[in-house]
Amino acid sequence: MTIQAKQLTILGATGSIGVSTLDVVSRHPEKYSVFALSANLNVEKMLEQCLQFKPRYAVMADNDAAEELENGLVGTVASDTQVLAGKNALSMIASHDEVDYVMAAIVGAAGLLPTLAAAESGKRVLLANKESLVMSGKIFMDAIRENAAELLPIDSEHNAIFQSMPHPQHSNNDKAGVEKILLTGSGGPFRTRDISTLQAVTPEEAVAHPNWSMGRKISVDSATMMNKGLEVIEACWLFDVADDKVQVVVHPQSTIHSMVSYNDGSVLAQLGRPDMRTPIAYSLAWPERIESGVEPLDFFEASRFDFEPPNFERFPCLRLAYEAHREGGYASIALNAANEVAVAAFLDHQIPFTDIPHMIEDVMADAASGTPFIVDDILIQDKASRVLAESWIKNKNN
Repeated sequence: MTIQAKQLTILGATGSIGVSTLDVVSRHPEKYSVFALSANLNVEKMLEQCLQFKPRYAVMADNDAAEELENGLVGTVASDTQVLAGKNALSMIASHDEVDYVMAAIVGAAGLLPTLAAAESGKRVLLANKESLVMSGKIFMDAIRENAAELLPIDSEHNAIFQSMPHPQHSNNDKAGVEKILLTGSGGPFRTRDISTLQAVTPEEAVAHPNWSMGRKISVDSATMMNKGLEVIEACWLFDVADDKVQVVVHPQSTIHSMVSYNDGSVLAQLGRPDMRTPIAYSLAWPERIESGVEPLDFFEASRFDFEPPNFERFPCLRLAYEAHREGGYASIALNAANEVAVAAFLDHQIPFTDIPHMIEDVMADAASGTPFIVDDILIQDKASRVLAESWIKNKNN
């Protein structure tokens, strides 16, 4: 009997997660077929991907990029690919009836609506866009449950937790015996740098992650440990635990991707090389496993594991993330919006590295209280927080 290949939409195909996903997919053409790809403005990379995978749809952020891509596809093996542009097209390819799986890898708040559309359409959502869950929290998890969608986390840490948690088929209680989630993080490039010198950090230094190959925004988030803060919030929603049950553990080697501590004294961990193809392959094939292209971990090569608690003086963004989750959904939306604006401003040399947490804290203080119950309220808070953050930069520089 021939098994039909799963139809896959990749939101954010030209980024590091999208590229890694396509690498895994290319190893298993009998199992997965690329239905649609999306990108922001990287026409050259999207053209290359369309020629290799021949998707039915390719979606670009704006009409100019879409037109350039369309012209590039004329007369090629991918000339049948339909090129679209804009937010509505993103939601369409995420919710299309023929799509089975959606890789949600658009960076930042821009990924919220199409990722939510995938959840509301009952897809298997491979979630690499942590910001959409940070922003929408209860709304997103309700959409997963109410539409019988499947949610598989792609972040290496949450994927590790998922692999280390008990599953319903093993227990009447899917969190039976779980005492604490131990969320590991490398500490980034400034884990041991003199705190007094962080004011002088350059964008080039901040994006030079010691272990992972990532985009510029997420690399800065790793340097501030805001990435880990967003992951704390994401873990609370994904695994339905309070934030005091999520402990951040700094582990510089990035070999243990996260752990789960149980009430009998056991600690289960998932280990592997720092390569995103492992969690991607796991989530595509779950509950089975497939080859990912990642070499097995060599324990004699990785002979040392170090652990330390996070320093909140060095990493105030991590403290702010815990505070945002405790204050409610609006504070988390403000946290994420302000961080996106602050990181962009830092990368553009508009503010120093150490201003990132100061701006976020000021913007959070202005957020509405409580938790939103409809998407429009999320978008309103997101926009208001971005306006306030932009104003903060202008006032700082005047």
